[in-house]
Amino acid sequence: MLKLFKHFKSREWCMIAACLILVVAQVWLDLRLPDYMTDITRLVQTEGSEMAQVLRAGGKMLLCALGSLGTAVLTGFLASRIAAALSMRLRSQLYHRVQSFSMEEIHGFSTASLITRSTNDITQIQMLVAMGLQLIVKAPIMAVMAIGKIQSKGCFEWSMLTTGAVVFLVAAIGCVMAYVLPKFKQIQKLTDNINRIARENLSGLRVVRAYNAEGFQEAKFAEANDALTTTQLKAQRTMVTLFPTMNLVMNGISLGVYWIGAYLIDAAALTEKLTLFSNMVVFTSYAMQVIMSFVMLCMIFVMVPRAAVSAKRINEVLDTQPKIIDGSFRGETELQGQVEFRHVSFRYPDAEEDVLHDISFTAKKGETVAFIGATGSGKSTVANLIPRFYDATEGQVLVDGVDVREYDQKALHNKLGYVSQKAVLFAGTVASNVALGDNGKGPATEEDIQKAIEIAQAGEFVNALPEKTGSHVAQGGVNFSGGQKQRLSIARAVCRKPEIYIFDDSFSALDYKTDRQLRAVLKQETAGVTSILIAQRIGTILNADQIIVLEDGQVVGHGTHQELIRSCPVYREIAESQLSKEELGA
Repeated sequence: MLKLFKHFKSREWCMIAACLILVVAQVWLDLRLPDYMTDITRLVQTEGSEMAQVLRAGGKMLLCALGSLGTAVLTGFLASRIAAALSMRLRSQLYHRVQSFSMEEIHGFSTASLITRSTNDITQIQMLVAMGLQLIVKAPIMAVMAIGKIQSKGCFEWSMLTTGAVVFLVAAIGCVMAYVLPKFKQIQKLTDNINRIARENLSGLRVVRAYNAEGFQEAKFAEANDALTTTQLKAQRTMVTLFPTMNLVMNGISLGVYWIGAYLIDAAALTEKLTLFSNMVVFTSYAMQVIMSFVMLCMIFVMVPRAAVSAKRINEVLDTQPKIIDGSFRGETELQGQVEFRHVSFRYPDAEEDVLHDISFTAKKGETVAFIGATGSGKSTVANLIPRFYDATEGQVLVDGVDVREYDQKALHNKLGYVSQKAVLFAGTVASNVALGDNGKGPATEEDIQKAIEIAQAGEFVNALPEKTGSHVAQGGVNFSGGQKQRLSIARAVCRKPEIYIFDDSFSALDYKTDRQLRAVLKQETAGVTSILIAQRIGTILNADQIIVLEDGQVVGHGTHQELIRSCPVYREIAESQLSKEELGA
């Protein structure tokens, strides 16, 4: 948890110092109250005392109480500002770190865990800092100053009683913490699991309903929920024993002080009885201050174990170094829009065997290279290696003659127009989705957006919307059909005006007519731009300059459509399953 302190800036350290000064002032004012109580007790018991003297001592007590209130309010205000600033900075750093992760790191943590770490875990740290600056600092200062006051009263019996109570409390707190800390570690992991199941259920709600799997999902969630609830109950039931223990000790110490005081006063000389009685009243106040210090520490100890686990989880993300390291190359080369694979093999993290085996091809500027094959043959994996979502295990992937590992990632991505296998839209407007991101060529104009929409064959439905390109897009694009989302995703890639297009099975939701029209317009409007095309349909890739057939991650065919029909059994089998005899003959 101490590693999180490095995230404080100089401004926060100044505010922390101010909090410390205010806490010391507050404790000093609180401990002055019993002194004035001693004066009032002595004045009340002494004959000939004037009311003005009593009122003067009472007025000083009131001023101390008001001063304590003021310093407490200021301390709370500063502590809240410090905690909020720290949580804001941690959230920002966590988000930026996750943004730099490759798919390998994200899958290593899991999406649900990263969401929990960015929200719940940071909230735990924020609560601890806000409370800690008020209580963690105040408790030991108050305990030390109160014990010093107790020692000044010079009663060995009362001091031993207070010492015994403190030792008992420390032992009780230690036993509770030893049992509870592992439970809090489990709670955070179980919270991750709850998030994962809830997110999985919400994202797959249509499938769940279509297969009448509501009961199965409810049972799955109930099992995870029960595990979390049971662990929380065990931890909280143990923690709540601290507060009855505190009350027992506080009441016991009051009773003990008065019991010992009764014997001491009874045995004292007449002239010392008043002093002993006054000391007994004041000692009780000081003893309560000592115990209250440990009560405050107990409140912190309730929060510290969870915050410690959260801090560890946050540091795990912040300390994780991305496997894909930025290169330094940002310049231009003589080649433009060329993609080359040289003997590329790839294996997913922790997989037992390669997904791709010795893949080699060159896509020159303006060419269309298509990949086709059975599901799981490695087509999308090829597409993922070009923008460096993963790095090749063996061999080289080159863009414009430069290994992608040497590129600055921003410069590399500015060359690409990527359309993912699953069409993804973000909450906002049609225009904000089409003009998403920075392509290094300045912001897209309304004319660029409109042209990209027309090329992607999305103009018909976009222009029919009430506000056209300014129309609302819901989160995930749920207010559009699958084909509409796919066309808007294609428009987003076109709007970037890239050197290389990567279409990862991004025509699958389109009807044949729209598919044909879109490809014809694309070829005309984006002449000279290289296209890497992943497809399942033969009709989509018929006119590609090169078609590469993959089977089990290996190239089993490479050529044009006519060449592959004659020479590649795998391609011919796919073609025969999709095309008529007349089309095959043609």
